[in-house]
Amino acid sequence: MHRWTSLEDIPAGFGPSVATLGNFDGVHRGHRAVLGTVVSRARELGLASVAVTFDPHPVAVLHPERAPALLTGLEHRLELLEGTGLDAVLVMEFTREFALQTPEEFVRSVFVEGLRAHTLVVGKDTRFGIHNSGDITTLHELSARYGFQVVALDPIGDGMVAPGVRAWSSTRVRQLLREGDVTTAAEVLGRPHRVTGTVVHGRHRGRELGYPTANLGPDSEGMVPADGVYAGWLERLDLPREDEERRMPAAISVGTNPTFDDVPVRTVEAHVLDRTDLDLYGERVAVDFGYWLRGNVRFASVEELLEQMARDVAVTRSLVQQ
Repeated sequence: MHRWTSLEDIPAGFGPSVATLGNFDGVHRGHRAVLGTVVSRARELGLASVAVTFDPHPVAVLHPERAPALLTGLEHRLELLEGTGLDAVLVMEFTREFALQTPEEFVRSVFVEGLRAHTLVVGKDTRFGIHNSGDITTLHELSARYGFQVVALDPIGDGMVAPGVRAWSSTRVRQLLREGDVTTAAEVLGRPHRVTGTVVHGRHRGRELGYPTANLGPDSEGMVPADGVYAGWLERLDLPREDEERRMPAAISVGTNPTFDDVPVRTVEAHVLDRTDLDLYGERVAVDFGYWLRGNVRFASVEELLEQMARDVAVTRSLVQQ
């Protein structure tokens, strides 16, 4: 998959293409339905398939006080987009100047002149251009003017709420993660939610207690779920995919460890089951959240904490090693 970071990166004569646009944060099942339509239409027509996305998130630039916690960092987002079968992704830097483009200026420069779009596939709720003034009606007007087709898709979801459909959306995933419901979040995403980062030194308390943990550094990417204990997996991103030690079951803790008073900030730490020999410091790892086990509790003694940790490990093993 080609990765472009500006219109100037697009090769001369590229296209025609079938294209789409969006933030695609999380690349959840709703996103993949749109992207799947892009890829299938492009293959049917013998054209290139392209997604246009933005970095940073537009809200982070225009209204930083309201910026959402991102589900995926840019690199993870691009890996997930590549997994949909796209031929190319154009990552456009979103700035205040960029946001001043009229809907027509944006469509003409990106989709007409840059990508030579034959077809533009979008959700019916798509908005674009200055003050989000462009919508699906605008796109149909511009398509008649510039000679491309528009495919507008209805919101896609699981139908859990009547009337209508409970849409698969990044906003919904964020709410589920705030509630600690990582299992339902995984159903919307189509995979476990992931937080990635570099393993750093902590207070080594887990090792002293017999449960060594990999602590993610403050530069980790991916929204951190609610405080609590989870069952999931740790993946060592620097190892080859075929390495049997790349992905391992883990009990995961999120929070400030309330039994002790010397952990001032929230941390994500993962204990790989049955492994006390791993030296992961400095490695890039991913922590995948599979199941909520319990909330954080302040235990009266270290002995009580150890008893609960043993139970957490046993439950984790039953859930992730089936």
